[in-house]
Amino acid sequence: MTEPDVARVIATPAAVALIQQLAAQHGPMIFHQSGGCCDGSAPMCFPAGEFMVGGSDVRLGTIAEVPFYMSESQFEYWQHTQLIIDAVPGNGGMFSLERPTGLRFLTRSRLFEDAENVWLDAHPVERAE
Repeated sequence: MTEPDVARVIATPAAVALIQQLAAQHGPMIFHQSGGCCDGSAPMCFPAGEFMVGGSDVRLGTIAEVPFYMSESQFEYWQHTQLIIDAVPGNGGMFSLERPTGLRFLTRSRLFEDAENVWLDAHPVERAE
């Protein structure tokens, strides 16, 4: 029996619905969460190609078929938690696609269990290029 994959990032049904709405309107997108203050500490959604990820970013996975990246320095802090992306009432980040919808993306988290950490140690994150 094989162990199941452990997702580093997942989305709530509300977030998936908002992502699908934005994808229908804007086409391919990416998420990025940096370690900055203000808008930079929230998950931000951009049209693919309008935000450049690079060597200081890691890919945590995908949510609703949209790749999710985080700065490497932020990942060092969050690596022992599963990120849970939600959509809640409020204003999104100034440059994030959800801003005019009246909703914003929000990151919640939970600590990985010991068995999940063992799996994650054997499956490191991908570095962005």
